[in-house]
Amino acid sequence: MTRIRSIELHLIAIPLVRPFRTSFGESTEKVCILARVETDDAVGWGECVSDVEPSFSEEWNEGAWLMIRDLLAPALFAAGDLEAELVASVLSFVRGHPMAKATLVNAVLDAELRAQGRSLASYLGAVRDRVECGVSVGIAPSTDVLLEQVAGYLAEGYRRIKLKIEPGTDVERVGAVREANPEILLSVDANAAYRLADIAVFKQLDAFGLLMIEQPLHHEDVWEHSLLQREIRTDICLDESIRSAADARAAIELGACRIVNIKQGRVGGLLEARRVHDVASELDVPVWCGGMLETGVGRSTNLALAALPNFRLPGDTSATSRYFADDLTEPLVLAPDGTLPVPDGPGIGVEPDPRRLEAATLRTEVLEKE
Repeated sequence: MTRIRSIELHLIAIPLVRPFRTSFGESTEKVCILARVETDDAVGWGECVSDVEPSFSEEWNEGAWLMIRDLLAPALFAAGDLEAELVASVLSFVRGHPMAKATLVNAVLDAELRAQGRSLASYLGAVRDRVECGVSVGIAPSTDVLLEQVAGYLAEGYRRIKLKIEPGTDVERVGAVREANPEILLSVDANAAYRLADIAVFKQLDAFGLLMIEQPLHHEDVWEHSLLQREIRTDICLDESIRSAADARAAIELGACRIVNIKQGRVGGLLEARRVHDVASELDVPVWCGGMLETGVGRSTNLALAALPNFRLPGDTSATSRYFADDLTEPLVLAPDGTLPVPDGPGIGVEPDPRRLEAATLRTEVLEKE
């Protein structure tokens, strides 16, 4: 049991090495909230995966900041002595807001494990010390540019290529990448840009031997995903539709997906993410670790999660150089075999460099018990 003494919020911004475009917008920098939680015994870090605007989900940075400051942090201070396993229940009086909650769940867990001298990977039940890495490729200006980008990532060693798609930039571009690379693991991600009426597009994509089609339809259309899955050969993977272990069980049992993308920040933190993993494992459905262009804090967290046994497919937790010229933490370097090491130090195994953190910080607020 430990008591939370203070919570320090940082709004940070780091330029991306390359603009990243999806069906719902383009990013040129990573802007996110970092939480530094100080307990009686240690300091822990959590990264919020919300974005500048509520496009991927209904959460966004300014809203998450207020949610943490005005509701979640006061609840943790009032709880007194507690364990990380109990944080989610303390915060359950707030409906929704899993990304804001995950920030604190993860930071408290990090502090608890640092105090114990125990790594996050060992706590979660990791079975490997390196994880296979794929890469997510944004919507490029042209097919030629896309082919060039894919070739570059393959040369670096990435084991799976995921192409972001939207109506109008789908079949022709995916076909060109497949023709140029007939043997690679290739998948696509629509970020809910299509409707069930677009089934002809997905039947055309069937011809390219894709590993999966990720989140083709709206995040609330689980039933329609099940109808689509009946009509196409390619496995559907759900992302935005899965917000909890209960969602995962329902989607799998309905036949809405055959693969699940686990983003720990999207489901409320590492502990719920492990429960999603366990449900999918029980139902013999593979999972993989999705990414949200995280800094080294979030990516190190994801690497520990991705070392669990049912993470059977390469994830989106790519090397530092995929995102940033200068990360907040020491760079994570992709090995020639397309893997990244799982941090084995106490907690998440990394912490922000003070100089880099200061340079990237736009705003700071320290929260303490009144």
